[in-house]
Amino acid sequence: MYIQHFGLAQYPFSLTPNTRYFLKLPSHQRAFDFIIEALRNGESFTKITGEVGTGKTMLCRKALNALAVLQDRYATAFVPNPFLNEEGIMHAVAEEFHLSFDPSASYYDLLKLITEELIRLSTEGKTAVLFIDEAQAMPEESLEAIRLLTTLESASNGPTPLQVILFGQPELDELLQRPALRELNRDLSVSFQLAALNSDGVEAYLNHRLIKAGYNGYSLFTQKAIDLIYQSSKGVPRLINILAHKSLMVAFGK
Repeated sequence: MYIQHFGLAQYPFSLTPNTRYFLKLPSHQRAFDFIIEALRNGESFTKITGEVGTGKTMLCRKALNALAVLQDRYATAFVPNPFLNEEGIMHAVAEEFHLSFDPSASYYDLLKLITEELIRLSTEGKTAVLFIDEAQAMPEESLEAIRLLTTLESASNGPTPLQVILFGQPELDELLQRPALRELNRDLSVSFQLAALNSDGVEAYLNHRLIKAGYNGYSLFTQKAIDLIYQSSKGVPRLINILAHKSLMVAFGK
């Protein structure tokens, strides 16, 4: 393909989220700082929303990586596909916190197991942080099950021993307005909406990903090409990746 032709070490516009390519554009950097500040403040729930392809999963992984170097303070879990009933979501959370349990364990067995683990972590001075991607797909009862876990008191009478970061499409806002989730919505005091990139942001994004992929030279994209990519993608990173990849393929073919 075009990797060798353009002097690249890897494909720069893969759709698979890779934190190596995280770019500190204003909206995304603010969102990252927002997450870290919410964790420091002991917020039970934090919500990050954005349209499909705006970089929510990349941001989620970036935050996970940031906490990974603070293992003395945080224990993390990540549920990428939360379209699960309340028992299923408990299974997923227990697995992510590396707990041992019988596959046939009931919801209440898992609730007890996870509760004990959260208390243990709190006793050690650690906070558990649960990251949930695509949260707009969660059933109401599953979200409520997660909320109940955040109502535990910490061993030191400090912040909740479990903090939850919800990432989702704008439909998540509608979901949280339902009567069955009024208590969760009440607990949710902090939220941030990711914005698409502007024209300058698209140019910076394209050049940044090329450099990270090993490119060393003049910009491969003319200003006209950048403008067309911006207009066609509306500044959405996923669409930018698709268009940029196809553009390089066409250029290579010529």
